[in-house]
Amino acid sequence: MSAAVGHDVMALVRAYGVDTVFGIPGTHNLELYRPLAPLGFRAVTTRHEQGAGYAADGWAQQTGQPGVVITTSGPGLLNALSAAGTAYAESRPLLILSPGAPRGREGADRGALHETKDPTGASGAVVAWSRRVGSGTEAVQAVHDAFDLFRNERPRPVHIEIPLDVLEGPSDCPAELLVPRPAREPRPAEPDQVTAAAVALAGAAAPVIVVGGGAVPTAADVVRLAEAVDAPVLTSLNGKGVLPETHPLALGAELRLAGARKLVAEADVLLVVGSKVGEAETWFEPLTPAGTVIRVDLEERQLRANLRCDIGLLGDARAVVPQLLAALEDRPRAARPAGAEVVADLLPLLRAEATALSPELMAVADAVAAGLPAHAIVAGDSSQITYLAATSAVQVDRPGGFLYMATYATLGYGLPAAIGARVGAPDRPVVCLVGDGALMFSVQELVTAVEQRLDLVVVCVDNGGYGEIRQNELDRGIAPIGVELTQPDWPALATAFGAHGSRSEVAGLGSAVAAAIAAGGVHLIHVPL
Repeated sequence: MSAAVGHDVMALVRAYGVDTVFGIPGTHNLELYRPLAPLGFRAVTTRHEQGAGYAADGWAQQTGQPGVVITTSGPGLLNALSAAGTAYAESRPLLILSPGAPRGREGADRGALHETKDPTGASGAVVAWSRRVGSGTEAVQAVHDAFDLFRNERPRPVHIEIPLDVLEGPSDCPAELLVPRPAREPRPAEPDQVTAAAVALAGAAAPVIVVGGGAVPTAADVVRLAEAVDAPVLTSLNGKGVLPETHPLALGAELRLAGARKLVAEADVLLVVGSKVGEAETWFEPLTPAGTVIRVDLEERQLRANLRCDIGLLGDARAVVPQLLAALEDRPRAARPAGAEVVADLLPLLRAEATALSPELMAVADAVAAGLPAHAIVAGDSSQITYLAATSAVQVDRPGGFLYMATYATLGYGLPAAIGARVGAPDRPVVCLVGDGALMFSVQELVTAVEQRLDLVVVCVDNGGYGEIRQNELDRGIAPIGVELTQPDWPALATAFGAHGSRSEVAGLGSAVAAAIAAGGVHLIHVPL
């Protein structure tokens, strides 16, 4: 047996391969922090627990490991729940560890420090599961269960609450429980369904493939499948980069555009891999394919979410996509136009449609994209510059190259997610591209980036407030209220944090971004519109 529960918990997390944690030390969680340095963890202290969760998400998308957040009890945990909601909505792995009231004092209402009525219940309403453990052995078992979910089920956030007297007490956990469990083999689909799908794909006259975040772990096989079928590929925003966006079959993450939906509607066979094709992705216009719909998903209910399913391949895409490849091998393909020709004809139309949404913002996003070196990572959030422009202008060549959360659509995600991405991928340039309203939600994390000695460029596109909501008000006949915001001196604010602050017009923005990346350090470039 080891000496302390906190050590056992963190030793097991480390043994599963996680080497970085995000959070804020607090009075009640210090026994989770005590073993971090001896175990070889990097501890990143953010300036808000919400930022810790978003940074852990950005880190996870680069490393393939679940993000881990340590909060203190009460307000620390509740501050992290917006990030947990993001991870749940976007199907991303996140482990939140927090202390709780000592056993026997749950909900006692005695005025204890950080006292909260039901923190496990509050978290459980947001995450996949929230568990209050009663011993060191139960705490370790909960960590095993969390990693089992991350590896074998739809990845979503979980929360483990460890009572303070358990956390600070000796562990009752036997040593054999501190060994990581081997990963299970990914679950394949039923062979007859795979055969039916392969027959449909090979015989298709106008096939189309839609790829979501569930395909990220098997991206290389998805590329081979697209080439075997020779079909145009659209992705969700969570699937952006699964097929490199310079690939001749790539149409990008453009499900929101009418031209892309028309292509899907005219497909005689539509293959959807690991996507719920949610209304936030399609901008409330559902996909309406006329032909056969084949869906690949880990969850049976997701096989019919938002879109019918004619051939359902229930299983892990890591197993199912190779099954499809094997079933298509040596199977003759129906005569039809080459997929690359379809893509080449459609791409200019999609680009024109995307630009028409906001020519001004597209010019900004194009300028940023022009200043990016190869393999750069771009982080955005629910800012107009992101969803009206950058999703189209920024091309990525691998998953995790564009950090976003299309379903949860929160402000304040971009900057901390960029920080986590840079920590997780220290050799890749990282740029955060957000609006002024969004940046103010997490502007305190600039000093986190400075403190961590990161190279990071933040581009703040300033339209004077909440531009989207201003337009929504006008569309409803409401005189703008609560949306015209006072702006700080952004370059001066960056300088005060210890970063480099500057201002740029759109015409010189690409050069400014390239120069900031080359110079290193933390840079904020203010772009007034």
